[in-house]
Amino acid sequence: MIAPSLRLRSPTTAILSQVRRASDRRPQTHALQQSRWFAQRSHEPRVGTTTPVPDDKHPPKAKTQPPFYFEAGYALFAKRPSRPFPPPFLSKPSTSFSEPLSTHNQSRDRRPKVNGEMIRGVTNGDDAVLVGDYFIGANDGVGAWGTREKGHAALWSRLILHFWALETENASYSPTSEPDPVSYLQSAYELTKQATSEPNEWHGTTTACGALLSSDAQTPNHPILYVTQLGDSQILVIRPSTKEVIFKTEEQWHWFDCPRQLGTNSPDTPNDNAVMDRIELQEDDVVLAMTDGVVDNLWEHEVVSSVIESMDKWKGDKEKDTEEQTYADGMRFVAQQLVNAARTIAQDPFAESPYMEKAIDEGLSIEGGKLDDISVVAAQCRRRDG
Repeated sequence: MIAPSLRLRSPTTAILSQVRRASDRRPQTHALQQSRWFAQRSHEPRVGTTTPVPDDKHPPKAKTQPPFYFEAGYALFAKRPSRPFPPPFLSKPSTSFSEPLSTHNQSRDRRPKVNGEMIRGVTNGDDAVLVGDYFIGANDGVGAWGTREKGHAALWSRLILHFWALETENASYSPTSEPDPVSYLQSAYELTKQATSEPNEWHGTTTACGALLSSDAQTPNHPILYVTQLGDSQILVIRPSTKEVIFKTEEQWHWFDCPRQLGTNSPDTPNDNAVMDRIELQEDDVVLAMTDGVVDNLWEHEVVSSVIESMDKWKGDKEKDTEEQTYADGMRFVAQQLVNAARTIAQDPFAESPYMEKAIDEGLSIEGGKLDDISVVAAQCRRRDG
């Protein structure tokens, strides 16, 4: 039995016949929809430049620091509040309205834990993101598990990302031994299954995408990106100097609206189904890790335009601003603008969207954007000083 997927709307005999295949021009938003959007604008995305790590985090095993690293930021918008993690991953809250998954919660005993260690990353609805100096990721938990007994997609998406990050940190790869992100994801998958088995049984599935920054064994001054994908989240690499996409992952599906996924009742595994690509980067290239809340609502050229325009605006504002700004601040702004753009379409029932186009190709009468959790990590490849 395949893990539950999002429920599809019933197909109709009257299929929309006139749909633009390219989104050169977005239709004007309906006045009623505009009113709804303006009323909701006060609910801004959550943003940040780092995701929490334990205070006693061990340094990487490498004897010397790699010449390249990520300056990164993230932005998140949840279609509904995240469910608290169940015990033993999180102790019971002291009040019924506490937010245990918030990165602003300063109480250490409120941080979710597994095997006695703080769970890395940040939860966004059923999504999870992680930002590190050399590894970024975005997982999309399958929301249909929320209707099942002992179902918790957000727990699965966060745990797999947590264990995946730990595996990348603990791996003893070197310039003569390349990293193996698929095996790291396989280990993370197995550790998550163990952590969610009896007596702490919780069900769920999640997509997974991650990008690991390293350098070439023969030419260590050239950055190399190892991208791993399973499902329909996406890694997109943009070269700002030429304003073009140099790489993007391809979506993996069982059928429409049911991507490949890791977890309960799913036949998919990293060893059998994950795809790994090796990409030669240049300094200043931008790497995006995004859940389908972005790619279902924005076409590729819209993502590129948003990133380039955001970078240009941030650079212009930085020159005027007296406060010190880092490249990570710039990437946070890029991620926030991209989330805002995706959210505008997601909340517009009359907009054209990639999701609408895919649905029509499947014979389904669906119009507008797709309201979903929207998660973006934006990371720029930088050379370490010295």
